Amino acid sequence: MSTALTAIDKAKQLQDEIVELRRHIHQNPELSFEENETARLASNRLKDLGFQVKDKVGKTGVTADYGKGTLIAIRADMDGLPIAEANKASYCSKNPGVMHACGHDAHVSCALAAAKILSTETLGGAIRMLMQPAEEYGDEEGVSGAVRMLEDGALEGVSAVIGQHIDASLPAGKVGILNGPVMAAVDGFSLTIKGKGGHGAYPETTIDAIVIGAQVVEIIQQIVSRRVSALEPAVVTIGSFRSSSTRGNVIAEEVYMEGTIRSFNQATGALLRAELERAASVARVLGGDYELKFHLGYPATVNNDEIAGVMRAAAIDLIGPDNVIDIRPKTWSEDFSFFAQKAPAAFMFLGAEIEGDRRSHHSPNFDIDESGLYIGTAILAETAKRLIGHFNERN
Repeated sequence: MSTALTAIDKAKQLQDEIVELRRHIHQNPELSFEENETARLASNRLKDLGFQVKDKVGKTGVTADYGKGTLIAIRADMDGLPIAEANKASYCSKNPGVMHACGHDAHVSCALAAAKILSTETLGGAIRMLMQPAEEYGDEEGVSGAVRMLEDGALEGVSAVIGQHIDASLPAGKVGILNGPVMAAVDGFSLTIKGKGGHGAYPETTIDAIVIGAQVVEIIQQIVSRRVSALEPAVVTIGSFRSSSTRGNVIAEEVYMEGTIRSFNQATGALLRAELERAASVARVLGGDYELKFHLGYPATVNNDEIAGVMRAAAIDLIGPDNVIDIRPKTWSEDFSFFAQKAPAAFMFLGAEIEGDRRSHHSPNFDIDESGLYIGTAILAETAKRLIGHFNERN
């Protein structure tokens, strides 16, 4: 008498297919809200599996339903980044200046393989695949793909939503799952310091925006260490600093800065914004002026204890307790957080570190160890199936 294959066995059988698909997507990256070919590929594959597909959800996203009853959603983001790939692998990007530098190619591949497994199961409920555009960047209104999909009803009727992210700092074969906040809230900011330009030979006749800006930067660097509790994670980073002057003998009239702030709760986020305002106001004390604008980003991603518990139990059963790690929250940010605000959610990290050659996310040489991709597929599929049973028992 034959024994039904477990999710991990089925996923192992799909490993070569997952890798092949990941490499194809890696070679053909598309920017946020331009994922037309990636969406078409996902749409066609899901249709072939018998899913009821809707295209152009949230502009360039795809939703696909299979089965009836309790509805569980699996989300995968599809967009690449405006980075020129520096790798020499056979599957490098063919799209100049664009690459998958954060693992979204693997997210799509694992999710589609999970859909394939689930399409062969007797579920007792339903699955909705959320193939999401634009996690990395918003549209002309600054709105990300998750929000646009929600506006188009992507989570209507969903009891829970799950997802994963490749983690190139976690060994392949392991996954990280934790309860509560798992990724930070993020806001962007832009700051203009205004002075009075002039000749470099007569600085006393000017208000040097660079000098003022440098002092503002020093004050900003003290926000986390002196204004935020040491028990509360927070980050303030200035990533860009440039002036209106391009010559050594011209004193700048203006300085422009751009940066990011990250926190895990609303109170800390509000404190960081207030302290940035206070730091910038030093420009007025020194005779200049400033303009500070915030670009609100993503809220913190918070795992629901109940859903994360089901995911953790599934992972332990599939790959063993030694391979399921309670990792620390990350100061990354993710617009999966918007889905998690609308439905109970769990988000895990899938290990993909290249041993001895750890690659940095969002870098030109980003790449992953593909050997454990089937694990992500198996956990997504098994968690979705168990969640259907979990909610059916409750009802």
